[in-house]
Amino acid sequence: MSTANIPPFGLGTFRLKDQHAFDAVYNGIELGYRHIDTAQAYHNEADVGRAIKASKVSANELFVTTKIWTDRFAEGKLIPSLKESLQKLQLERVNLTLIHWPSPNNETPAAIYLEQLLQAKKEGLTELIGISNFTIKHTQEAINIIGANEIATNQIEAHPFLQNRKLIHFLREQGIHITAYMPLAVGKVLHEPVIQQIAEAHQATPAQIALAWSLQQGFAVIPSSTKRDNLQSNLLAANIKLTDEEVKAIAELDRGDRVANPGFAPEWD
Repeated sequence: MSTANIPPFGLGTFRLKDQHAFDAVYNGIELGYRHIDTAQAYHNEADVGRAIKASKVSANELFVTTKIWTDRFAEGKLIPSLKESLQKLQLERVNLTLIHWPSPNNETPAAIYLEQLLQAKKEGLTELIGISNFTIKHTQEAINIIGANEIATNQIEAHPFLQNRKLIHFLREQGIHITAYMPLAVGKVLHEPVIQQIAEAHQATPAQIALAWSLQQGFAVIPSSTKRDNLQSNLLAANIKLTDEEVKAIAELDRGDRVANPGFAPEWD
């Protein structure tokens, strides 16, 4: 499977817990989502696994991503932690495993966790491997360790208010696919007049326009929602084609407005 096979439209599960996580994934699969994104740090892998098991769709038809948390990077820890994730997900393997964040302050050298991740792939625990929240510097280091061909994607925050151009330009040069998380900036973009005007012109919702913009950039997107109607509505973004003028107008909304910026985050580009 090449990176081109990462389904462009996915379902994010960040901040979804217990029954909310189960319902979102179960409803999402029923509505046609085939790409499900979770992580060890979300504490919902078991709920996601239950929803996959309860759905009428075979796990083989789904593309499931999980992410390794930073306290499982040490030598000998990463692979057992991934096996634990697989048990919770009730899967023999996942399609994609990401390093969730670069090791804070480089406490664990990148070679230690990236080589274990590559080993997990060789052992058949994951089909593809990749990175998340990696800057240009961290991505370059990862390329030096495992090679750009092994990095299926860099999952980063990207939306009309944070267009991350420098990093995205670098990733494209390296042939590394981009997965955009928080594509609606936790709802902030829905109140932007420019997006609302474009939505009106397309008889669409502001969310559909923001998602269509991401898809048109060639990103995979993983919006989340607890509401079935929104899950269904978001999928229609794939049918919208923005004009060059509209894309240009959205390009001007970039203001470096970052939502996910925890204290351990790297120094951003």
